[in-house]
Amino acid sequence: MIMKCLNWLLPVFLLLPGAVRAETAAPDALVKNVTEEVLTILRQDKGIQSGNKQRAMALIEKKVAPHFDFSRMTSLAVGRAWQKADAKQREALIGEFHTLLVRTYANSLTAYRDQTVSFKPSTKLAGDDEVLVRSQINKPGTQPIPLDYSLARSGDAWKVFDVAVANISLVTNYRNSFASEVEKGGVAGLLKALQEKNRKGMTEQPPAA
Repeated sequence: MIMKCLNWLLPVFLLLPGAVRAETAAPDALVKNVTEEVLTILRQDKGIQSGNKQRAMALIEKKVAPHFDFSRMTSLAVGRAWQKADAKQREALIGEFHTLLVRTYANSLTAYRDQTVSFKPSTKLAGDDEVLVRSQINKPGTQPIPLDYSLARSGDAWKVFDVAVANISLVTNYRNSFASEVEKGGVAGLLKALQEKNRKGMTEQPPAA
């Protein structure tokens, strides 16, 4: 249920940073200012609405990936086993986790229709270098769902390293599933499981736009 909720809501968030350079605004202003523009794109893009996953993936890769700290997200999701991974395994894990997230959100992006977003005051997490940007997703006929973004300063930019839906952390959620793979087959087993998931995802053909 948690992953279903995450998959349904996160595409609204994942596209937020793309249209504005991260260094031009504080993280909360950045997220807020871009939200309405992104929602407009989603409402107007008939290709994505009709289920074109390749189009959705291309959009995510172009506008989202540069603004995510996939290295930090992967290390947090892998947890203690990250220390046991060698450099080559770490690089491979980051790449596979990157692909997994893009494919997951591309699948659910096509389901976006009429959600709106409202914002709350942001909270500093660690001095001025980490910030929690809080919002909620509103959908007619349902209760609002909290959606919080954890961002950290990276040079002159801000990058996302975690997101929580209804107080459930994306990183923590993946850490639980990754831990079971590590327990069964170690770091190599986790990497193999991620590669298999992504391989299966590559065989799926997107509906015509």
